[in-house]
Formats: sequence, C-alpha cells, structure tokens
Amino acid sequence: MDQRTKVLVVDDDAHIAELISLYLNKEGYDTREVYNGRKAVEEFGSYSPSLVLLDLMLPEMDGYDVCREIRKMSSVPIIMLTAKGETFDKVLGLELGADDYIVKPFEPKELLARVKAVLRRYDKKDIEPQKQIVFPNLSINYTTHTVNYHGKELDLPPKEFELLYFLAIHPNQVFTREKLLDKIWDYEYMGDTRTVDVHIKRLREKFEYEDTWSIKTVWGVGYKFETGLRG
Repeated sequence: MDQRTKVLVVDDDAHIAELISLYLNKEGYDTREVYNGRKAVEEFGSYSPSLVLLDLMLPEMDGYDVCREIRKMSSVPIIMLTAKGETFDKVLGLELGADDYIVKPFEPKELLARVKAVLRRYDKKDIEPQKQIVFPNLSINYTTHTVNYHGKELDLPPKEFELLYFLAIHPNQVFTREKLLDKIWDYEYMGDTRTVDVHIKRLREKFEYEDTWSIKTVWGVGYKFETGLRG
C-alpha cells in the first residue's frame, strides 16, 4: 500500500475515529482525524486526502454540508458514515456527490473493502485515455470531466457526469437501473433504484429538447442514450 494514500477521518466520536484510523493504518494508509464539520473543511484543504470518511452527525456543520463544501473544491471520493437508526437520505447524499455510504457499526473488513473499491474506481480516471464524445450541440470530455452544451460548459456533479458519459459511450444500448448502479456506483444499494431515477431526472433538466439525441426511458427495462432520431 502506498504510504502517501491519505484518508481524512471525520467523526464526532473520537473513539470511533481512532478505531477507524487504526484499521487503516494497519493497511498502510496515512490518516488524520477530525471531530467536527467546520474543522473537516479546513483540514481537507491543508491535508489534501485521497479519500474522506465522513460522519453524518457532526457539530458545527453536518455531513451533508461538509460534503457540499468539499465538492466545491474537489472530486476526491467521499464515503459517508451513519449510525444504525439515524435518518439518512442516501439519495440526497449521492446527489451531493458522495460516492458510497456505510452504516455503523461495521466490520473492519467491510470498511476496508469499501475504501479500496472506491479508491480503485477513482484511480481508474487517471489511466483512462483522453476521450471526447461529440453529438449535435453536445460534447463530453472524459479527461477534463467537462460537458459543453450549446457552447456553454455545464456544471455536473461527479455521478451525473459519469452516468451521462457511460450512457453516451454506449449509444442506443439499454441498461437496467441495476446495471447502472453497478457500473456507476460499483455496488448495489440494496435494490434502491431511485438513485438512478433521481440522477436521470437531474440530467434531463439540464438539456433542452434535441431532435437527434435524448436520454430515453425504456419502460419496464431502464434507460438509454438514443441517437439518430432525426437529421
């Protein structure tokens, strides 16, 4: 394990934060512990972690707000932590840009597996060849993670971009919600396909009517990026 792989551990319970750090340190990760939300945002800027483990319930600033602030600065992966029985809106967490979530208490092996999976998926972005996909009035650049629509750059959260990109590189191919969950989020959210529906809805809101391509619902199946409609 690369000793430079840094993880920011944010939890208001110092004992839990120390325990998580202990697990990660044994695997070769470097960690820094923070116990409140406002401090987490400050430490993120100075520590420059490769991943953030972010508790939901924090003093001064909750996990949702911390996630919002981090996403203004970086696309570094975020795994949200929530205690069993807490009200946790996973769709909101994903919309804000969280990459995964895990419910406490958890087994060390599960935590490590999630950390490795998220980092592995994130690292793949660095080895992807430069790709720019172009459709009428739309271009998607994977290398810069930018979308240009009618000459203007759209501001897309990481998961919306990945979903659009994945559908666009497979034009006219239908994907089930379960398959999209697996491809974009890397694991099944206990069958909760609302995650995909919410992201599709938000993507559609950003595009006007186009007569040569569209993100189409295939009823009873899933979604596809349909091209060659007219023109």
